[in-house]
Order: sequence, then structure tokens, then C-alpha cells
Amino acid sequence: MENIYIVGVGMTTFGRHMDKSVKQLTAWAVEDALKDANCDRKAIGAAFFGNTTQGHFDGQQMIRGQVALLPLGIEGIPIYNLEGACASSSHAFNLAVMQLRAGAADVALAVGAEKMYTSDKAKMFSCFESAWDIETLEANKGYLAEMGKAVVPPAGSQSEKPYSPFMDVYASLGRGLMSRYGITQRQLAAVASKNHGHSVHNERSQYRMPMDIDQILAASPITYPLTLPMCSPISDGASAAILCTESALKKYGFDRNRAVKVLASVVRSASARDADDHDAGCTRLAALQAFEQAGVAPKDIDVAEVHDATAIGELLSFEALGLREPGASGELAERGETTLGGSIPVNPSGGLESKGHPIGATGLGQIFELVSQLRGECGPRQVEGARLAIQGNGGGLWRVEEATEHIGIFERA
Repeated sequence: MENIYIVGVGMTTFGRHMDKSVKQLTAWAVEDALKDANCDRKAIGAAFFGNTTQGHFDGQQMIRGQVALLPLGIEGIPIYNLEGACASSSHAFNLAVMQLRAGAADVALAVGAEKMYTSDKAKMFSCFESAWDIETLEANKGYLAEMGKAVVPPAGSQSEKPYSPFMDVYASLGRGLMSRYGITQRQLAAVASKNHGHSVHNERSQYRMPMDIDQILAASPITYPLTLPMCSPISDGASAAILCTESALKKYGFDRNRAVKVLASVVRSASARDADDHDAGCTRLAALQAFEQAGVAPKDIDVAEVHDATAIGELLSFEALGLREPGASGELAERGETTLGGSIPVNPSGGLESKGHPIGATGLGQIFELVSQLRGECGPRQVEGARLAIQGNGGGLWRVEEATEHIGIFERA
């Protein structure tokens, strides 16, 4: 089986793009990826397009990838449409890898695009309502209540303004961490402060203002223990990657010195596990599979981009990946170990909390950052000597965990 490489990446700024459509955002990211790879679009043998909300907002319920990519001259090839909630573009990436490993193409394109921001707040937040089983809403709420029952939220710690229902999900998970391991709200604020600090140096980030721990704790509450800066914003954006086989590197003249090797790309879905059986968690099992596939261990990882839709999500993902033992992540964040210059830098991009979270583009946005890190192209936010990187990107919720998870492990060529 041939080695697979990422030879080009592209990404828009994440944020509010009121003047741009999904098609325009897609074009921005794809054209940048083609230029980055020095790739003729005619070389692309298959394309995979991730999106979740265009049907909800625009009514484009079908053939979204074809609508976005055919006008760019990416035509006459298989174009597949993927939806996996926040992991949609990671699904696109995974299937691009599988296409190349199967020998069905030697160059493939993975894209994620999302246009989410609108002045209609009710419609904006309602787009998240189908990211869990809508036939079992009361059961869903019951699982959440059970996870967070040991910690009673203080008075005045819930927003009266609308917010994503997934903030309640993370808050319940966070209260579970607080009762099980003694994680504190201040440690969660340290995670958010770190990510806002990292994003200062990311020109594609939605927010670029540093915030200290006390500012984050004093910010508007969302739902305990979360305050606003601990949560990812509503975002527009697109991201893309061009992948190829080993033989295609020479065939098309791609720059091997800038190519990044894909050591592992693993997708798993949830299971009907007990809430306390963390070793059977979707992310944990996917990570174990990915490390086995890559032939490396958690101690070998130099930099990570993980799914911090909230600061709580970063701690959960960090531990599920096996980067540190359960219960240690809060103290590590408070000591600065996950900050640039620390022992294991996490989310040097600013993460979803500060870089932004256009959900269908998020996974490839993480991969964009890791490719840039492994190439040594990140300037002030560069992780010195980065050789191995890991990505964790979850999507949706089923019972007590992510409905789906993608783990990617990458190596500097």
C-alpha cells in the first residue's frame, strides 16, 4: 500500500463573511490549496465535500459539492457529499485517503465549507438541533442531567440569551469532570486563555485578542461552568487539502520537501457504552487504532489540534487521545504545559474557541494548521522542531459521547 501525502492546503479566514456564499468560500479555500500544491486541477481524480447547514440556511438540500466545485472546473470526476456534523470535513479527508489507498485515484481533493452566520439568531442556533437523535430528546436530556448531577450550578450562571444546545452538553460533561477529578472552573479558563493567546498570531483566526484567566471568568455566563470566551463562536469559512500517493509526488512534480505524510486516518462511531466506561469511548478507541496504524505512541506527539468546541471539550479530547493520564489535563493547562513552549502544545491555531468553528470546515481547518506546523511555516506560533502531529475532531452526540470521531496522525516528510 502506497504512502499518502498532503501536498497542498488552503483555508479562508474564519469569521463572519456576510458578503460571501458557500460557493465563494469554497472557491477561496480550493484555489489556495491548488496554488499551495502547484497542482493542475485536471490532476484531481476524486473530490469529497463536507457541509452540514447549507440545506438549513439556503435550501440547497442536495448536490452541494457539485454546485460548489463544478464552477471551479473540477468536473467529470466523482464528487461525494459528506455530512458528519462537526466532523464533516474530516470524513471528507478520511475518504480521500481511502480513495488513494484503494488505487481509485492518485490525487484527491477534500473540502469543507460552511456559511452559518445570519442576523436571524433563532434560525442560526436551530441548525444544531439535528446533531443528535431528535426522536429521543427527553432521553438525551436525561443522559446529560445524569452526567452533571453532582455539581449544582450557582445562581446567575446561565445565559438568558439563546445559545447552541451543545453548550449544555459540554457543561454537563464539564460538571462530570469537576466531580470526578476536581477540575476547576479556573482551569477551564486557563484553557480558553491559552487558546485566545495563541490566536493572536493566526491571521486566519476569527478572534485575535488575548484574554487572561480573570477576564474569562468575569465574562458573560453561558451555562455553568462555561463563560462566553470558553465557547466556540458561530463562524463562516472553508478549508481544503490536496492529497496524493507516493508515485504521484514524482508524476506531478509535487514538492516532497513540503509534503506531509499521513500516518493514520481513523473514523469511528459511538457505542451504547456506560457513561463511566471511558476506555470504551469513541475517541479513545479511535486514538488507539490510529496510534497502532501510525506505529507511534502518544509520547512521540509534538503538537495537537483537538476539538475544543468548548474548553471542556479540549480537556476531554486531550485525555481521550492518551496524551496525558485521566484527570491531569486541567492542572497541565493551568501550569502552561499545553501552551506554546510547553511540553505538549495544544491548539496553537487558537482552537475552535478563538480561531472559529464553521462546523463543516473545522476538521480540515485543524489539518491546515498541523500541515503548516510540520512544514515550519507558522511564524510566531510555530512549535519548535515539530515532527509528529495529531488531530482529534468529533461530530454530533449519541447518548454520552460523540456520534463520530476522526483521528489523524501526520509526519513531517
